[in-house]
Amino acid sequence: MMIFALILLGVLLNAGAQLLLKAGMSQIGHFEFTVANALPIGVKVMANPPIVTGLFLYVVSVGVWLMVLSRVQVSFAYPMLSIGYVVNAFAAYYLFGEPLTSMRMLGIFVIIAGVYLVAKTT
Repeated sequence: MMIFALILLGVLLNAGAQLLLKAGMSQIGHFEFTVANALPIGVKVMANPPIVTGLFLYVVSVGVWLMVLSRVQVSFAYPMLSIGYVVNAFAAYYLFGEPLTSMRMLGIFVIIAGVYLVAKTT
């Protein structure tokens, strides 16, 4: 049971990192990737609190993930990361107003079913 808690913690940290990165980039806005604006955009990115926090959560999630991989097979652990897709789909819907169409819901159901099947193999 402890391994599932570690996996879930890693997934939630990773999902939270993605959401914070999105929030930060929404504040910065669309930009063209050119040499001329690399430094100004880089400064904006590195000074943006949601982005910095998101990057920190990524680092923590890697630490948690290393603990997970020291305890279970990667063929079991890695598919569990797809739980993050489910978390992010719902969070993006509520936080950013992103669409949650019937096709996305079907995809979420398939992901949940797949994670269940992988989890049952232990």
